[in-house]
Amino acid sequence: MAKIEKIAAKSVFDPPTYSQAIRVSGAQSVVFVSGQVAYDKKGAAAHPGDFRAQAREVFRSLVAQVKAAGGTAESIVKINTYLTDIRYRADLAPIRSEIFGARPPASTLVQVCALAQPDWMIEVEAIAVI
Repeated sequence: MAKIEKIAAKSVFDPPTYSQAIRVSGAQSVVFVSGQVAYDKKGAAAHPGDFRAQAREVFRSLVAQVKAAGGTAESIVKINTYLTDIRYRADLAPIRSEIFGARPPASTLVQVCALAQPDWMIEVEAIAVI
């Protein structure tokens, strides 16, 4: 079983809701999860205009992909999040906390001008260790 621990250099600010770095030891597999978006059952954008619903669906899909590889949400060590409007950040934080709790993965958050479909508001990719 992989050991995953949050680390931070003492000379760098370590915010309580953010992981500056994650150290992994003893991993058997590394899983790279492509960007997940909110799909409906027909492959169209789910929950158009509802950021929170899209974000929950994106993280549900992300965790499902990791579980399919034999891991859990706790196996996720790095995420990259793409938002079409940085103002969604305030709504994103509590949803991330629902998934990751007190040990969030290392992460990057950026605003992009668009995603592959105009109704998508968020996309998240991940790296997990199992």
